[in-house]
Amino acid sequence: MRRAFLVALVLSLAVHAGVLVPWLVQVAPATVPEMRVELVPPPPPGKKPVREKGVERPPRPAHVPASPAPATPPADLAEAVPVPPSPARKPAAMAAPAAPSAEEWQLASTYKLKNSKRYRHAWGRQVRSMMGTAVEGPDQGLVRFRIEIAPDGRLARVEELWSTSEAASKLAWQAIRSLPALPPTPTGKPLVFEQTIAFLPYETGWPPSYVLDCLPERAPFKNPFAWNASSSPQPAVPEHRPPPPEGCPPDSTAESIEEEERSMQRQMDQWRWGR
Repeated sequence: MRRAFLVALVLSLAVHAGVLVPWLVQVAPATVPEMRVELVPPPPPGKKPVREKGVERPPRPAHVPASPAPATPPADLAEAVPVPPSPARKPAAMAAPAAPSAEEWQLASTYKLKNSKRYRHAWGRQVRSMMGTAVEGPDQGLVRFRIEIAPDGRLARVEELWSTSEAASKLAWQAIRSLPALPPTPTGKPLVFEQTIAFLPYETGWPPSYVLDCLPERAPFKNPFAWNASSSPQPAVPEHRPPPPEGCPPDSTAESIEEEERSMQRQMDQWRWGR
């Protein structure tokens, strides 16, 4: 009985010891080496720093030139093969068109359609023919005038609206002051119009087409749905304007495929179609 009690006591102590040992035994943490930073004071001004023994600096790289010097050709070879100079580009130029002939002025003085269309074109061509050759450069440009011609062909008033070149404006004014006597206006009334003089090395003013000038002028547009809220709301009827009974005046521009082709080409050049 006493032996059994001792055995049970020993077993009980062993079990309790096995449970309590992990709580009582603590493993010491691994020691981390302490990092020390040593501050070295800068050397006083005018004194070179002392190099520590045992520390070697890396060798400096050898000096390499940025680019090799170009090889100079022999003097005899340079004299034997001369370098040709680059040719300078010649600026573009266009001569002035011919002045209207007496027959063209006679035909223009009888053309009443489209505000004396032939007379206006002949006047601009006469001024441009007296301005001389247009050369590419700062002197080229455009000049636009508002002109009033008296019924007897006398120049009543000229006003410059704008210009893109002082030289072109000066030449145009000189030509206007030197204009010869012009024929009377076609309608016998003062002729007022605006004209642009092209002093350019690629264009002197395209001749207009007179094929459709026989058609009557279009009536001014009126909104058919406009109503003043007082009269009866009736739609506006477009005004009918028949062609002139005397028919078309004589015209040297024939209605042909060539004329239509030239007109289309002028429009393509003006508006840069297909480019």
